[in-house]
Amino acid sequence: MQDNEGGAAPPVAPDAAADIAPEPPGARGVKARPQRQAGFGFIFASALMNAVSFGIMIPILPNLIKEFTGGDFAAASVWNVVFATVWGVMQFFCGPLLGMMSDRYGRRPVLLLSLFGLGVDFLFMAFAPTLLWLFVGRVLNGATAASFSTANAYLADVTPPERRAKVFGWMGSAFSFGFIIGPIIGGMLGEYDLRLPFMAAAALTFVNWLYGLLVLPESLPPERRAKSYDWKRANPVGSLQLLRAHKGLLGLVGVTFLFQLSHMVLPSIFVLYTTYRYGWSTGVLGLTFLLTGVLGVIVQMFLVGPVVARIGERKAVLLGAAAGVVGFAWYGAAPTGWLYLLGAPIFALIGFMMPGLQGLMTRKVQPHEQGQLQGANQSLAGIAAVVGPPIFGLVFAWSVRHDATVHAPGLAIYVAAALLLLALALAWVTARNPSDERVVTA
Repeated sequence: MQDNEGGAAPPVAPDAAADIAPEPPGARGVKARPQRQAGFGFIFASALMNAVSFGIMIPILPNLIKEFTGGDFAAASVWNVVFATVWGVMQFFCGPLLGMMSDRYGRRPVLLLSLFGLGVDFLFMAFAPTLLWLFVGRVLNGATAASFSTANAYLADVTPPERRAKVFGWMGSAFSFGFIIGPIIGGMLGEYDLRLPFMAAAALTFVNWLYGLLVLPESLPPERRAKSYDWKRANPVGSLQLLRAHKGLLGLVGVTFLFQLSHMVLPSIFVLYTTYRYGWSTGVLGLTFLLTGVLGVIVQMFLVGPVVARIGERKAVLLGAAAGVVGFAWYGAAPTGWLYLLGAPIFALIGFMMPGLQGLMTRKVQPHEQGQLQGANQSLAGIAAVVGPPIFGLVFAWSVRHDATVHAPGLAIYVAAALLLLALALAWVTARNPSDERVVTA
């Protein structure tokens, strides 16, 4: 990995250092700025590798599974669902545990553990001799996949509250970059060998892990960590205690879950929906991934910061949710592929939603609770990953079977729009301007 993490990620914006808080007490002052810049580069690269891993698997993993099932499409489809479900279940149970570990022992060891687990998972996919070994790799990755949530806690440690939404926007752009880069890597290398993309991803991940081991500073000093590891709260049910303990936090987390659940519609049915309704080829699908990824990067890297600074985090959440509702409704109603694509710039504005939510939520908890907060969010993302695909997949299957009578192939996308409309209503009630509340800073 090079200075900008292998050249895949964009250089950190010139004012990135200005968005990082001063070194916490006990750190060496003269080296604070170089350490923080190195830390942000590593954090961004970690999130990028997580997103790239998903992107690589989109065109490759189903075909690899199909090889293990002897070319049986039905069996491959079943195993693909099993893999996704088990990964989400592991996220659900392990997210709070890893979040509390980062509050008690620091962000750095949990980030390194997560990256190491991701690298091992890639190796399993590259060299697994049977489907069972491939399954073990996915279980391991689901159990350790906390790099994005812990990265958010890291950035909350070192970023002033009023600038967190901007930095979280940059982190969100890592996902957009990943979904641009990942399918390209997977498609190009997979032409030669289905295992080759996973070998390349494993190499990049372990280089990133080694870089973090040697360079990454710890963001949470001992005096700001949780005093003990509370096993009663290191689980999905126990993590609800944190959400109840802070006024307004449970509502914001509810908005986040509805966002996560509605967002599962596109990875669940996008390929089937656009192929069925518009007859899109693989090439058109790839160009669409590219278009939506570029639009996401533009919003999250270049618009979130100045817009949030102007209108505030609450209005950014409402703007993102409203744009998402309109975008989903557009996608579900578009009668032609060209009209579908015209809705992409509107839908891209949903990128304001999560940075605003993260900025609001991180203000409500203490420094030693940031990891637990992110772990709770990760646990809810695991639930969304488990229940979302069956909901949207079954609704889409029903709409296609009855297309001759109801003619609503976009019904599943309308369901996603309804969920996001509910999130908009909940955000209107629960999201408050930081000036109206006490900001937690220590």
